[in-house]
Amino acid sequence: MELARADHSVSPPRIEVPREYNAAYDLIERNLQAGRAGKVAFHDDAGSITYAQLAERVNRFGSGLLALGLRMEDRVLIAMHDSADWPVAFLGAIRAGIIPVAVNTLLTSKDFLYMLSDSRAKALVVSEALLPQFKPVLDGLPFLQQVIVSGASFNDVLAKGKPQLDPAPTTRDDACFWLYSSGSTGMPKGTVHAHSSMIETAELYARSVLGMKESDVVFSAAKLFFAYGLGNSLSFVLATGATAVLMAERPTPAAVFKRLTGKKPTLFFGVPTLYAAMLADAEFPKKEALSLRSCVSAGEALPPQIAKSFKEKTGLDILDGIGSTEMLHIFLSNRPNDFRLGSTGKAVPGYALRLMDEQGEPVKQGELGELEISGPTSAMYYWNNRAKSRATYTGVWTKSGDKYTQDADGFYVYGGRTDDMLKVGGIWVSPAEVEAALVGHPSVLEAAVVGKEDEQKLVKPKAYVVLKPGAKATDEELKAHVKSKLAPYKYPRWIEFANELPKTATGKIQRFKLRA
Repeated sequence: MELARADHSVSPPRIEVPREYNAAYDLIERNLQAGRAGKVAFHDDAGSITYAQLAERVNRFGSGLLALGLRMEDRVLIAMHDSADWPVAFLGAIRAGIIPVAVNTLLTSKDFLYMLSDSRAKALVVSEALLPQFKPVLDGLPFLQQVIVSGASFNDVLAKGKPQLDPAPTTRDDACFWLYSSGSTGMPKGTVHAHSSMIETAELYARSVLGMKESDVVFSAAKLFFAYGLGNSLSFVLATGATAVLMAERPTPAAVFKRLTGKKPTLFFGVPTLYAAMLADAEFPKKEALSLRSCVSAGEALPPQIAKSFKEKTGLDILDGIGSTEMLHIFLSNRPNDFRLGSTGKAVPGYALRLMDEQGEPVKQGELGELEISGPTSAMYYWNNRAKSRATYTGVWTKSGDKYTQDADGFYVYGGRTDDMLKVGGIWVSPAEVEAALVGHPSVLEAAVVGKEDEQKLVKPKAYVVLKPGAKATDEELKAHVKSKLAPYKYPRWIEFANELPKTATGKIQRFKLRA
């Protein structure tokens, strides 16, 4: 299953993936054939796992799922903290032709119920620490047959499996895995990706832009359930024969510093919020304690001041880029030798970009337009959402929902979101969802949520609240209420009480006035 590389001298690089193709087989087998069986693939909090050990465990888990009665194209939901078991479960399912559905571990029971029901998952693979979030919703699910918990029952699946497993007869265009993406309605969308997409992102971005190679050690603060983290710590690593450092805990500055100085990664992937927190921490490591050769930021636009401060401390530029769940990874990025502070860079080789106005016409150079992307890693569709699929995927183009300008030198500069969605710490947040939680408080009559930049120029939710006549509530009380209803990162950092909210004649809240 060897990949052919197209001639790059005339056209952008494109990877020729054979028609008969199984992503898990390729990503592991290429390392065994290259003599990396004894090389460490993953370091996690419990130890290390070599490529040979990974290969056997992937085979055992995949065949173990088949032994439990799962079949090709069934879905298995994965809600696990980052450890070596995560790629084992993910790749084991793919090798068996089963479709893993990777979900955000920070969500609520209500969110998990929706995803289990929407995906019709036959099995759930869950970290023991996350099981309490699932227990209230597991009864009565008509499709769910197996719950596999990290530790004992995970090991039982491995024991039921076999050390050898022929890859399922999938093709490059078969559905390979799902990632859930939020949308403007706040309802998650099952974003379906093909078998060919992981290796294509690895070749076009990791190898072409970052120059990633076998000797690299990778540490990503973004978790594996993110499209960003999945590329950084799994597909990029296995495609190039590198080694990844996985961390189960939240990426606090202290936790990140421990890995940067202890495991000596050469590549670090973060988000602007984390870079800002690291720079504000007195324990930021000295330059000589680090082995980094390159750092990447994505998830939201990187404020120039953060990039400047980071370079002063480390001597390194942060390569700001943008990707999406729909495109799987970064398609627009600064590069080590083609960098402009305050921009998101230029198109990654193999991708085409265009900026369009509201009438669907290209904008003039320097004018603001919605970014659309054409490239081989676009998702196939949104599961069970035909209308949204048609609106987002138009022919070879995928709409990003992001506004950009392009300068005379070809660099793209971020101009905000097309809709009202907020990106907080690299994760989409629906204002409507936060508003609904606020209105659920007995003292709140109305609420509107918009984005506001904090001191580091990073966007966080701000709420405008109208209380019921005679009712009382403090901002801290309302923040706590939202935290009890939603994932913690969604709560409004500021609450401003108002007598009324600006509205149109038909009663719609005019959020643009609140943003102004």
